Amino acid sequence: MIFKQYYLQSLSHASYMVGDKESHIAAIVDPQRDIDQYLTDLDSHQLHLRYIFLTHFHADFLAGHLELHHHTGAGIFLGSHAKANYAFHPLHHGYEIEFGSTRLKILETPGHTPESISIVVYDLQEDPEQPSAILTGDTLFVGDVGRPDLMASFGVNSRTLAGQLYDSLHHHILAQPPQTKIFPAHGAGSLCGKHLSDQLSSTLEDEQLTNYALKQMSKQTFIDVVTADQLEAPAYFSHVAFLNRREHPILEHVLTKAYQPFTVDQVLHEKSGGAQILDVRSPKDFSMGHLCGSVNIGLSGKFEMWAGILLDRETPIILICDPGQERGAIIRLARVGLDQIKGFLNHGMHALASTPELIRHTNRMTVTHLEEHLMQADRPHLLDVRGTHEWETRHIDDSRNIPLQHLSTRLEEIPRDHTIAVYCSSGYRSSIAASILEHHDFNNIVDLVGGFDAWEEAIVNPSLHSAEALQEPGGRTPQETS
Repeated sequence: MIFKQYYLQSLSHASYMVGDKESHIAAIVDPQRDIDQYLTDLDSHQLHLRYIFLTHFHADFLAGHLELHHHTGAGIFLGSHAKANYAFHPLHHGYEIEFGSTRLKILETPGHTPESISIVVYDLQEDPEQPSAILTGDTLFVGDVGRPDLMASFGVNSRTLAGQLYDSLHHHILAQPPQTKIFPAHGAGSLCGKHLSDQLSSTLEDEQLTNYALKQMSKQTFIDVVTADQLEAPAYFSHVAFLNRREHPILEHVLTKAYQPFTVDQVLHEKSGGAQILDVRSPKDFSMGHLCGSVNIGLSGKFEMWAGILLDRETPIILICDPGQERGAIIRLARVGLDQIKGFLNHGMHALASTPELIRHTNRMTVTHLEEHLMQADRPHLLDVRGTHEWETRHIDDSRNIPLQHLSTRLEEIPRDHTIAVYCSSGYRSSIAASILEHHDFNNIVDLVGGFDAWEEAIVNPSLHSAEALQEPGGRTPQETS
């Protein structure tokens, strides 16, 4: 048996290929929308894809089931409670699929969603009775279980789902041999749970020892525990979950439509018509010069998630990238259903060399300079754009907390007659925030270099100021500036 896990760090997403050398048949589980890696591996192993499984309708990414079906003709397989407007094979509890020396057994495991399934994998050459793995989707993670509250927008009660999740875990998942390996669909950083581990696999035995949700407790206590303290779910989750149920354009068509080079004049025309200008360069590069009115969401961080949260999915997007990054940026936006990309600025910021009047710069301040300014009478207004829990745990004194995802709807809380020093943990989110504020005509915005991490290092260990924390844009140290 050929078994491979694919892990997409930017979405904390795991997908899987199960292949059989004897029959040359393969199955792919929970594929991402850009499918080239699967096609390459199928070809290299001389495998024919026959089965495409979604363990459930994912909310945090647009899956690649339609893409794989289009390219290979393989069938799409979903839990029997799934409702979709494309052709699929419904899978009932206990259904088995066998190809060569591989057997896949379906467990219906509702709880995260009503249609959730888990897939028990047997290597018949190794042991026809004992499973080698369970692909648990979002039912059971390493260190956590799937949150049961994401179906609220579809009218499904979270406590009802939590009760189903308890039954799925205790009656089906934990009924498998303790040494069975589990392979979930997400890892640390995903918003599909609250305590996900950075380990990409585990065993049922280890999870029973370490996973808080598998401790001995009553069903009612379990419901209380798993429904409490869940992080806020991004609004785009319900839209992506809806798209995963519907026929929609495949990525190849999105790329063809979106890969259009625009001149500066064309970009300005689109901007005047309301298009979103998205600059995907690093915070440092963005600060050193960007098109007026553009919003910075850098490819270096949780790009897909923040793009999904902050961008309007109905409004056209024009990209500004370093040359060569255009295709990658389009693909990453498409992973969260942002398909309305209209084109990109040809040659990136180089195209603006002859029009410096269109370029803006973001002021950046080091920890050292911020400490100095906070001692002055006209001290800056501190804006912390981290999550509420992060702010409650530790923050700079006298800072105001407006989580980044709520910034655009709470602009009236921010004074316009004051310097605003924006910070997050490391500088990624604060650069986004600074660009949003500039887009809404705020002046005197300052981005804290290195964010709260640099601040805390400087306060707790003032003799250990890191070079990054003390560095200003352009590679100058504070002592070299006026």
